[in-house]
Amino acid sequence: MPTAIQKMRKPRAAFHAAAALFTAGALTFGLSGCTSYDTTAPSGARADRSHADAKNAGASLGTVDCRKAKCVALTFDAGPSEHSARLLDILKEKHVPATFFLLGKNHIAKYPDLVRRMEREGHEVASHTWDHKILTDIDDAQIREEFERPDDAIEKLTGKRPTLMRPPQGRTNNHVSELAEKEGLAQILWSVTAKDYTTNDSALIRKRVVDQTKRDGIILLHDIYPGTVPAVPGVIDELKAKGYVFVTVPQLFAPGKAEPGRIYRP
Repeated sequence: MPTAIQKMRKPRAAFHAAAALFTAGALTFGLSGCTSYDTTAPSGARADRSHADAKNAGASLGTVDCRKAKCVALTFDAGPSEHSARLLDILKEKHVPATFFLLGKNHIAKYPDLVRRMEREGHEVASHTWDHKILTDIDDAQIREEFERPDDAIEKLTGKRPTLMRPPQGRTNNHVSELAEKEGLAQILWSVTAKDYTTNDSALIRKRVVDQTKRDGIILLHDIYPGTVPAVPGVIDELKAKGYVFVTVPQLFAPGKAEPGRIYRP
């Protein structure tokens, strides 16, 4: 007999499962047909910056140069949640930066201290929309609201307006990109997913991430599920043992940067 947690997880699992369809390439199949769009890899973002620009922007590289290092970006969607404080403790202990794509409704407002802490401890704070609406299924006014409301809330808490966002289920198109450009937002997809919305097995989540990760990878996890955060220490330790260096998404692109209106995926 399924547990209460399993019963609750089935609708959410179905809700998220389509995300796996959007990781294979520029041709993306949606619920109502197919949509094609161009994506840029992290190496492409780095190449966009000319040698002269790179020389002038050297400080943006921080302590890691991903043109030389074996970098990977750890990202978390749909928080903050009751699990996020423990996650931040782990990241601090392991000296690992992450990128958080935060949901507005029932998350940012509920955990304002965690949003401030993410910024204070050196993580990149970005948006996963306000209410997780599928952007390709709603009108322009709704899309703008999904962009602006979480960004306003994050800026109020941190003093910094996000420049990155992740579309729910990875579903986007050229029109969404045009609206994102007007809001100063680049869209960040992913190359690694543990499908942690389908399982609470932390060992399985860890294995899925480690098995899929390659250089310049962007790892997608969710800090809202009980099995995910316990998997993170093992993910970090095993990937570090393989020579990977953890960076935020902006650090992964440095000395280039994510340009508003563009879609990025390894």
